[in-house]
Amino acid sequence: MTGMNRQIAVSQTLALNTPGRVPFSVEFMPPRDDAAEERLWNAAEAFHDLGVSFASVTYGAGGGTRERTLRVAERLATKPLTALVHMTLVNHTTEELQDMLRGYAERGLTNLLALRGDPPGDPNAPWVKTEGGLEYAKELIELVREMPECENFDIGIASFPEGHYRAPDLDADTAFTLEKLRAGAQYSITQMFFDIDHYLRLRDRLARADREHGSKPIIPGLMPITSLRSVRRQMELAGASLPSDLERRLLDAANGDEVKNKDAIREVGIEVTTEMAERLIAEGAPDLHFMTMNNVRATQEVLHNLGMAPAWGPDLGHDMVR
Repeated sequence: MTGMNRQIAVSQTLALNTPGRVPFSVEFMPPRDDAAEERLWNAAEAFHDLGVSFASVTYGAGGGTRERTLRVAERLATKPLTALVHMTLVNHTTEELQDMLRGYAERGLTNLLALRGDPPGDPNAPWVKTEGGLEYAKELIELVREMPECENFDIGIASFPEGHYRAPDLDADTAFTLEKLRAGAQYSITQMFFDIDHYLRLRDRLARADREHGSKPIIPGLMPITSLRSVRRQMELAGASLPSDLERRLLDAANGDEVKNKDAIREVGIEVTTEMAERLIAEGAPDLHFMTMNNVRATQEVLHNLGMAPAWGPDLGHDMVR
């Protein structure tokens, strides 16, 4: 490759010694303004101190955050943190994708999450291939593997515990996932979910269909719930479901007023995520990937409940809001 490879491969971080019971990682979003940027870097420093294994940086629909994604990932890599850069096919020609990949290689950003991406504006709109671009994430993986500059890239993909909402059925979703793994992806990170059985069935489906490639690590994506409205919206956009028993727990906590009882909702959300994480650890999950919304506190509380982080609070000597 042309640039200095200063990044540990994400797939290798899963096998390294970790101070906690299992590695944990986080997802960041490129900031939209100065205040959000400060919050992101505070979060990055805090997660670095907590021993995060890697940090992923999302990529907005239509490439709207392309430059910010690159800038954030490059700065994260100097913290130093292992940075995983998301890339989608939306609104990019093949030539543009190649240019972007060369730019990542030159900067030593060799961890890539290869995604097809959602249509800009309406994620549930019909998918339309960009003229001169690629159709499937598998083709992006193949493109990376064909480029000499990217020979050291470590590639991850998305996986879907309930099946991708565009797949006709679970068998088709399994086949699509395996195509990407066979093309050269080393692991997958799941869409957020709230039913552990969906994750376990995904793992079983893939391993049963292809012992070699289907047994590659599946990292569970977790989002500590701090708002009922927010989690409903996130699940709607993802084409996934919120289990009825969990929704009932959250509604009981809200007690008819989500604003007034936001702390009670948050308490349930932290408790649920902790319960999920405990079972995932027991089931052998290779890493816990937290979707943080660029905040630390909720994730740190879950990690503390797992015995993997100190407690949070100003009375405990913390000098910034996390």
